[in-house]
Amino acid sequence: MLSKLIQQSRAFSLHHVHLGELNYMALQYWAAFGSCFTVIMVLCLFTFDNTRSHSCRAWNAKFGLVCFLIGAELLFLYSTTGVHAIWKLLWVFFHGFAAVKLVQHLLNVFPSCVSFGEALLITVGLVLYFGDMLAYTIVKLYGYMTSSELVFMQYGFRRSEIGIIIQGLLLGLLLYAVVLKYLLRGWDGFSSSTYCGARICIEKGKSAIFFASLGFLIFVIIPSWIHFVQDFDMHPLLWVVRFVFMQPVKRLSLCLYWVCVIYLSVLRFYNISKNSKTERILLRKYYHLMAVLMFLPAVILQPKFLDLAFGAALAVFLTLEIIRVWRIWPLGQLVHEFMNAFTDHRDSDLLIVSHFSLLLGCALPIWMSSGYNDRPLAPFAGILSLGIGDTMASMVGHKYGVLRWSKTGKKTIEGTAAGIASVLAACSVLFPHLASTGYFLTEHWISLLLAVTVSGLLEAYTAQLDNAFIPLVFYSLLCL
Repeated sequence: MLSKLIQQSRAFSLHHVHLGELNYMALQYWAAFGSCFTVIMVLCLFTFDNTRSHSCRAWNAKFGLVCFLIGAELLFLYSTTGVHAIWKLLWVFFHGFAAVKLVQHLLNVFPSCVSFGEALLITVGLVLYFGDMLAYTIVKLYGYMTSSELVFMQYGFRRSEIGIIIQGLLLGLLLYAVVLKYLLRGWDGFSSSTYCGARICIEKGKSAIFFASLGFLIFVIIPSWIHFVQDFDMHPLLWVVRFVFMQPVKRLSLCLYWVCVIYLSVLRFYNISKNSKTERILLRKYYHLMAVLMFLPAVILQPKFLDLAFGAALAVFLTLEIIRVWRIWPLGQLVHEFMNAFTDHRDSDLLIVSHFSLLLGCALPIWMSSGYNDRPLAPFAGILSLGIGDTMASMVGHKYGVLRWSKTGKKTIEGTAAGIASVLAACSVLFPHLASTGYFLTEHWISLLLAVTVSGLLEAYTAQLDNAFIPLVFYSLLCL
């Protein structure tokens, strides 16, 4: 968010964006800062490990208190630059409070699915996304009245149609997953006394509730919100169809290409996973290569259509995960068995998140590069770091790696070097395309080398699921 804010500041100085967009990005940055800051302060001040010494816990508390004072001073200095300081502070700390509650919920309900770092990344992303949706809705609900002008006015500029459709669809499905839990629990309580153990009737009833409520959400509730905040001249689903058929040959051909790649790849890799002793971690790297085959041509030829396609793919993944978790008849068990063929120690029986992180790792740099972007390589950050760098690092390290970074870890120096070299090689292939946008190697090669090296070393260092945050680090360094 800091790198995006600096990029927007450059754009404002060149008169490419207006002041409202810059203020919006500043508020988003401080909301992200407040979310991370509050979660880490709670961790430092209120979460103590009894196995640690008294001096260590005392230092932890002092460190947390000093960071709290520094962060509070920074927030105060930011808020006093505006007219409505108290409302800005309240809005930032609202994000922090929501982040604390959500990260506690994630770690309690899904303890084996995410580490603390992964939970923090998910939490901040969701809080920012939901907060943006709430603020934008309040702006449209009350206009620029006194009560909303205090802070929400900075959310009032018009967004892109594709961004609003994706936001409404994804957040609607996330909220639907919460509501569905209570709907299905109510149905289980009702059907257990009504059908007296007729399991097939209970499962069919659950399936009917799921598909009926999902259809009502997608065709009625989500389009109603989109219409309310964006003033579409037609139903959003019809708008999507019209958008696709604005360039029917290119976009339908791209869809056909994606379907062929997915079908052939999944069929091949699924058979390998069932009949081969290939390690799961290496098998899943083939999907990283598949992401390169699918997304790289689209970023170059159809970037706006790819934005929409990423949102649709994430919506499909969310729907399939809901079906798998709740075992919705007749697809639930089939989806569960299929997905289990590609899991490893970083997934759990409750949630399978690797495919979400891979898709988000490729999508987030592209989504964040929409609008003004003076770094043409930034949209490729996810594809380069995951599809090429991470894949080559794993394959070379597994086959040829001898020198390990640590005695207990599996990451090797040879693998890291191969990942960094492969990303630089891929960038050199992209330079002819980037040169047409005004990007020249002589101006940026040092910063590019630094960005590739730092993200490669970070991938070697971390033991967490790096599909989402390594592309964000690479994207941030490229923007800076």
